[in-house]
Amino acid sequence: MMKGNARTKQLRGKMRETLGKALGDKSMQRAGRGEQLRGKAQEMTERAAGQIRQRTKH
Repeated sequence: MMKGNARTKQLRGKMRETLGKALGDKSMQRAGRGEQLRGKAQEMTERAAGQIRQRTKH
């Protein structure tokens, strides 16, 4: 469920960035890029945590 949330943030950010480009709104573009980066960071953190959990079970 968390991975979906991270991917949702990335998608929402991409949509916001694209809309900002279409409207010529630099602030909206930056906010969209930021949201994408937060989603990617969350996804990477979840992936690392999963690997740690997997390795500590053995």
